Amino acid sequence: MHATFAVTDLVPMKSLLFITPELPYPPQSGGKVKSLKLLHSMADHYEVTLACPLKMDDATHVEEFHQVSPCDGHLHETVNIPRSPRSLVTSYLRRVPLNVHRTNSARLSDQIAALADSYDAIFLDHYEVYTYLPHSYRGLTVYHAHNAYFKMWQRYSELPGNPVLRLAAWLEAYRVRNFEAEVAGTCDITFAAPNDAKELMSQGVPEEKMRNTFHLGDDSQLELPELRYEDTQKKLMYVGFLGWEPNSQGLLWFIQQVWPLLLKRHPDLRFDVVGKDADIRLQQAVAEFDGISLRGFVDDLQTVYRDSRVSVAPLLFGSGMKVKVLDAMARGMPTVTTSVGAEGIEIENSKHLLVADDPAEMADHIDDLLSDPVLWQRLQRCSRALVQERYTWTQLFKQMHSALDMALQHQAGHPVPRARQTALDYAR
Repeated sequence: MHATFAVTDLVPMKSLLFITPELPYPPQSGGKVKSLKLLHSMADHYEVTLACPLKMDDATHVEEFHQVSPCDGHLHETVNIPRSPRSLVTSYLRRVPLNVHRTNSARLSDQIAALADSYDAIFLDHYEVYTYLPHSYRGLTVYHAHNAYFKMWQRYSELPGNPVLRLAAWLEAYRVRNFEAEVAGTCDITFAAPNDAKELMSQGVPEEKMRNTFHLGDDSQLELPELRYEDTQKKLMYVGFLGWEPNSQGLLWFIQQVWPLLLKRHPDLRFDVVGKDADIRLQQAVAEFDGISLRGFVDDLQTVYRDSRVSVAPLLFGSGMKVKVLDAMARGMPTVTTSVGAEGIEIENSKHLLVADDPAEMADHIDDLLSDPVLWQRLQRCSRALVQERYTWTQLFKQMHSALDMALQHQAGHPVPRARQTALDYAR
């Protein structure tokens, strides 16, 4: 009798160290959603160890995460560096962007350095974790650019407001842009959305290092039955983490500039704002107008989707593809957003989304969707079809794994030590 062996019995799985800037659990933000989905997909192909600092309330979720984690091992250290003037000054002294400084742990760096050489690849899930990459690591290095984050700082600096804060944001945009380019230039390959890849290449990153990725939403909603216009109420919806400044700023603009125009036409209109950590500015703005409810965290978003008529995503600054927009498109919820909200998604205005940056124009678009079932149904059908065709996790991860496998095969025959830059030295 001859024994038979599967290919996996003959070829050991490659090992990968996945470094991310925060615990990817619970998946309540776009970044955490993608990181967690990536981890699960990577664990199907490689032996994965997760390394990450624990920020804010991450430590309270560690035990629960470990029960559902697909990883073979975990490395954690608590990091508690606030976003403050003192931290900003320290980041300048250490010659790294503010969020890189706020993500770094010397103890976690030492743990990673002691184990790094046992991994075939190190996957940097964000520019913020670059300082954890050891100086002499010879395996494959992969940078996953969630977004071109310098754009967020740049756009914030262009908004009206305190000139000191605007200057600080402009300087941070400059520092982050250079740092992101340095990470991409040093790593063997970089996964970035096409528009973000163009920014990196304009900074001198070789095109041959770039690989496509996307920042996607909950594509499982494509499997749900279609929403029906006649089942909806005259109500708007918004979903997003309200502790994130781009979300807060965008909502404040919408409430103060767009909502009054809508109330003049629809005094009975309601607006559900879903998301936790609304600050005092939002609470005060909501209290000034009728019809707006701060719902906080909602466990089952389908209860909000089912009776809402229009989703709004009023973003004034930010970067990359917006998960809240893709989620609404996947669910078939007609959406009105800004050009920032539609960024990176290959949409056609008035076919997949309605896009406006002017308050009066945005109010007109929302008014159209509130009263025109034919337009409503067209956006529903076309937005879902676009997500199904181009923006599903299965399609994305298949492409990413193919690129990683090819890079690992090439790296196995060409291991090259890297000269590290001085920005890493401070982590020691």
